[in-house]
Amino acid sequence: MRKTPTKTPTKTLTRRGALFSGGAAVAVGIVAGHRSRAAAQGSAQGSPPVKVMVFPGLQNFPIYAAQHKGLFAKHGIAIELLYTPNSRTQREGLAKGDHQIIQTAADNPVAMVEVAKADTIIVTGGDHGFNRIVVQPEINALAELRGKTVVVDAPNTAFAFLLYKALKDNGLNKGDYAVNPVGGTDQRFDAMTKDKNNSAGVMGLPFIFRATAAGLKDMGPAHQSIGAYQSDCVAVMRDWAKANSDTLVRYIKAIVEGRRWLLDSANKAEATQVLVDQLKLSPEIAARSYAIVTDPATGMAKDAKFDMPGFQNVLKLRAEIEGQWGGNPPPPDRYIDLSYYDKAIAGL
Repeated sequence: MRKTPTKTPTKTLTRRGALFSGGAAVAVGIVAGHRSRAAAQGSAQGSPPVKVMVFPGLQNFPIYAAQHKGLFAKHGIAIELLYTPNSRTQREGLAKGDHQIIQTAADNPVAMVEVAKADTIIVTGGDHGFNRIVVQPEINALAELRGKTVVVDAPNTAFAFLLYKALKDNGLNKGDYAVNPVGGTDQRFDAMTKDKNNSAGVMGLPFIFRATAAGLKDMGPAHQSIGAYQSDCVAVMRDWAKANSDTLVRYIKAIVEGRRWLLDSANKAEATQVLVDQLKLSPEIAARSYAIVTDPATGMAKDAKFDMPGFQNVLKLRAEIEGQWGGNPPPPDRYIDLSYYDKAIAGL
């Protein structure tokens, strides 16, 4: 079941040991290195670093690129990059002010507004998540998951809904399978490789390569049954954004510039090495990951542009699977404020 939320993000970091294993380890020393550099930058600029909490994975590539190219310093901001073990820790920490910015699935801020009654806003887009459904090798069709157990982060948010929808489209309703909320993608990988009773889950990059190498079966994109899907986004508390609008705009400028740099094919070799260094991937896996996220048609969104039709599908999915809003999704405006993004783009 869920882990008890940590009291501070720092404890989350020191307890993790490594974010990946078996050729893809992000050691605590690497994370600590980011933290010490960020603290030094913040001290040099006369203000503490902004705490940014993320899940491990390729969705952080623009942040890594911005760090690598000194873009946060260029825009006069320092960050402390923190990794979360699950969405609950990330959401609750944002609401309490333990960290100021989260990069997360777009449904998580919606859950904060609707369930936790925390006034959260999405301020940028990102990508469709690069998530895929993986199953144990003996499973040949999703319909075969009847009576089996699926693993999720939290049972009532984001990628869990994608999995439930895929199962629903294959004739399985809630109650036809058990749900085991183990945490983020690395915890789901561990759960499925250590216990074959955990029969299915959703995994993104670069975990999908580890999953298939470990013998798990890739059943295709998790969002294929709903079409456009706004997965990755940047979210903050509305009051914090109002009080720190200049800081937020500077942050968005840095990550958009980082995204532009990594998507430029002229920087392919250097950008791929960033993945090798940051995520401790093999050069081969780093190159394969780079090819996916930079694909002009299906890769990362240019300039982290928000996908409104994709977000409307996020709301439709929550309405259908969770029964939120009586099954009728509301207008998306209450969950987003792109004015900070627009100001950042205009200033680049």
